[in-house]
Amino acid sequence: MRHNIAQGLHGLALACAAAAALCMVAIVGIISAGVVMRRLGTPLHITEEVVGLLLSVTLLLGLPMVTLKSRHVRVAIVADNVRGAWAIGLSVAALILGVAFFAWLAIETIPWFEFAYDRNLKTLTTRILLYPWMAVMPLALVLSGTILIARLAGIIPQKGEVPPASSQTGGTGT
Repeated sequence: MRHNIAQGLHGLALACAAAAALCMVAIVGIISAGVVMRRLGTPLHITEEVVGLLLSVTLLLGLPMVTLKSRHVRVAIVADNVRGAWAIGLSVAALILGVAFFAWLAIETIPWFEFAYDRNLKTLTTRILLYPWMAVMPLALVLSGTILIARLAGIIPQKGEVPPASSQTGGTGT
């Protein structure tokens, strides 16, 4: 069961990361098209708004994989110099603080999302609905918080730990 949960969270984080990568490709494509169109004398009017939305979504979709891989910004001078019980305590405190932070942000995004949804808010120039883009934030925050909870519960190993043999995939290297 633990292995299935860990694999499910990894799969969701990987799907988010893949979607983030596609958004980055779209950003490059739109900016390139905008540059070419501007050079031809007919500027692409959607560039700034769409690229801004894609950039926001890219950052949020990358968050679950960053959380899964424990690649968040940390105070290395402290984290690298504590050992034993202090290191465990610091790690647990960091996980609890991360869960609280993601939960707080996710809760704060709900009224923000509802406001945009109820009023059918759209971007100024291209009239793109905002709430589908805004829905990514609470989803990414909840997934990231769930990953931290799974790590706190021992379902996902801490950074640097080797997963137990029972959860390995039998030598396939994945």
